[in-house]
Amino acid sequence: MLSAHSNEEDSSVAELAFFLVFSILLNGFGNGLTVCMNLGSALWTASAVNLSHTLHWSLLVVLLVEGVAVTGTNVLFLGRFQWRRVLGNLIYMFLFAYVVAFFADVLALTPITHWPLAVRVALDIFGLACIGVAISVYQRVNVIMHPNDDFMQIIRFKWLHGRAGVAQPVSFIPPIMISLLCFAVTRQLYAINIGTLFSLTCQGFVIGAADRLVFPKLKHRHLDV
Repeated sequence: MLSAHSNEEDSSVAELAFFLVFSILLNGFGNGLTVCMNLGSALWTASAVNLSHTLHWSLLVVLLVEGVAVTGTNVLFLGRFQWRRVLGNLIYMFLFAYVVAFFADVLALTPITHWPLAVRVALDIFGLACIGVAISVYQRVNVIMHPNDDFMQIIRFKWLHGRAGVAQPVSFIPPIMISLLCFAVTRQLYAINIGTLFSLTCQGFVIGAADRLVFPKLKHRHLDV
């Protein structure tokens, strides 16, 4: 844990609630936008899509199984079981699924999917940037977060001295391996496009920049890695 990146002085409950709700909604909007654009999903989402096609399971089931597996991995990496952290991962996972579905359905009713390709690529990257900002905010709040992002945070502060730009692509190694294994079986890749490349190469830097520029007074709270 890097004490220089943590702050034990809590914001007020109202402030933390605002930051958490803001980040959940922004994350849902960003993911819903990338789903609508269909120009490449984030690595974990792409791995779930490919696994769904390989196993012939519904995407919802794959996302839930993947989330539970990552939660278990987080426990192993931490070397201890923390009920609050595990429950927070699972609660966020369910909230996240519903919020993403809501925004994807609402955005699908708009004409944005018929806009020129260049505009849709820009919107897809904007959606991924929104996801990065959202991750930055709720990682700093550190009340509940998606298990995939908790996985990245553990790697970031336990082994990589807080460097988000390095930790994010390292945390993407498992979903990349999953997608490659699925490709070996099906000889097809799904949900991989320009947005996926942006997520792999730039999302960690977006998170690091957001730590400094978006709600800069909000510091990483109670890091326990």
